[in-house]
Amino acid sequence: MSTSSAGGAADSAAPSPLAPPGRTSPEKNASQEKKQSKPPRSVVRTKSWITVAFLLPALVLLGALVLYPIGYSVWRSLFDVSGDEFIGLDNYTELFSDDRIRTALRNNLIWVLVAPAICTALGLIFAVLTEKVRWGTAFKMVVFMPMAISMLAAGVIFSLVYQNEPERGAANAAWTTIHDTFSDPAPWPGARPRPNGDLKGPDKGPYTSDATVSAGRTALLPLVAVKPQDAEGEQPAAEPKAGGDGVNGTVWLDFKPGGGEPDVVDSGEKALKDIKVEAVKDGKVVASATTASDGTFTLPAAADGAQLRLPASNFAEAYGGVDWLGPSLVTPAVIAAYVWMWAGFAMVLIAAGLASVPRELMEAARVDGANEWQVFRRITVPVLAPVLAVVLVTLMINVLKIFDLVYIIVPSARLEDGNVLAVELFQQAFAGTEPDLGVGSAISVVLLLLVIPVMIFNIRRLRKESGR
Repeated sequence: MSTSSAGGAADSAAPSPLAPPGRTSPEKNASQEKKQSKPPRSVVRTKSWITVAFLLPALVLLGALVLYPIGYSVWRSLFDVSGDEFIGLDNYTELFSDDRIRTALRNNLIWVLVAPAICTALGLIFAVLTEKVRWGTAFKMVVFMPMAISMLAAGVIFSLVYQNEPERGAANAAWTTIHDTFSDPAPWPGARPRPNGDLKGPDKGPYTSDATVSAGRTALLPLVAVKPQDAEGEQPAAEPKAGGDGVNGTVWLDFKPGGGEPDVVDSGEKALKDIKVEAVKDGKVVASATTASDGTFTLPAAADGAQLRLPASNFAEAYGGVDWLGPSLVTPAVIAAYVWMWAGFAMVLIAAGLASVPRELMEAARVDGANEWQVFRRITVPVLAPVLAVVLVTLMINVLKIFDLVYIIVPSARLEDGNVLAVELFQQAFAGTEPDLGVGSAISVVLLLLVIPVMIFNIRRLRKESGR
């Protein structure tokens, strides 16, 4: 009995002939697979208060610093100056009827279309070209350096650069140097004849004599209004000599410290050299000459019976450069300052994207006979398209709220010409003796509405990139 019982127990413990060794039954496999198919329980899901605890500070700050100001601005834009009377959309109507605000809207459109495109294009060019030179890293550092300067400091720098006086403004100093290199300045700017003298003409010339000249006779052409320091190093004027077949004359500064006789070449009076003298008959120039270092000139016999004329080119004021902050150039000038700052930002981002471009594609294209322009247009730009979109959209959002550069660089007299929405918002809501928070809030809402489409485009692009 005991033996059989033991044998029975042993037989029952033996593996079934239907189940191979090392395998479990189908029911057990199904239960194990069911257990394994269940996802692991997340700590966040099991304890939702942990999620709330982590998100609550961020949500409070987001509501206090973003959502509440947006909501209050929308609400305040529907009320009048005092904030007591509900006026509906009247503030928004004023936005499109006020010339200042319409100018600001137009300038903002110019900013959005021009500044990001130029910065992105320059960043792309710099990033591609600096890969081909040894000193590319140093160049990138120099181009990126303006990003370390605040907008306020950059505005102060460029407000000095754009000064009208060439002695103070670097832009006009360079421009006048280039201009004077290819164009000779007037020899005696500002000089003019005596009020009751023989020479007559409009202010700054040309000046023409009433009397005619005769061959063999002399002609005296006195001028005044020359700064003493300008004539300090000049030679004394010489008396013209009569005789010969032509006309001899002298142009000089008819002024002598301590006294002197008008229309007479007195001893010590200075000669005016390099002045062009023309002989005119019936409105046509028949002869011309230029004064020597002693002020004398000689016209040929063809000048007999002609009037003498001193062209306006002798007296034109010195070239003072360009009015960079004038009505027509103020917005491009400020955009140039922005490009100086942000082209380095675009270059760095594009250079980072360029580093990930497969070199095999470029080499294969070159082997197939493509030149560098074709490689750039057909390979580099398409591959960098996502990076270029990031840079372009980021800069578009940035320029929509541009304030510092415009407020610092543009003079108050030109603010209407270079105005943008952010500056106009400040002027309407906070500056002046009668701030209007209603109109200022309406401008802020319009700015928000302008930014939203760009942000939606950026979010969709990011989702598309993450889905690849």
